[in-house]
Amino acid sequence: MPTLAGELKRLRELKGWSLRQVEEKTDNKVSNSYLSQMESGAVKEPSPNVLYALAKVYGVSYPALMTLAGYVVPRPAGGTSTSRMSIAFNAMNLSSEEEQEVLDFVQFQRKQKQKRNS
Repeated sequence: MPTLAGELKRLRELKGWSLRQVEEKTDNKVSNSYLSQMESGAVKEPSPNVLYALAKVYGVSYPALMTLAGYVVPRPAGGTSTSRMSIAFNAMNLSSEEEQEVLDFVQFQRKQKQKRNS
């Protein structure tokens, strides 16, 4: 299961941004030192305002970040499915063909692991 710390670091690295660049992109709403602490897991409950700024900058779901931070987020009516998929994975905007290739690769890796463990 993804963690907030891991997802924030993964998102930043996927964008190829430094901590300082994220600080600039959030109009200094999230300092680079605070983001570093969040990415290391030292900050356990960041404020919703910080999470909102990061969601906007990274182009990811604000409710998903809130959920990873441990906040209770109401689901919209009729929303029964929950995704265990990484927010960062979703942020890559893969085509359906690319998603299938990733799933095929995961399936291949699992089969290889089963063979090694047999």
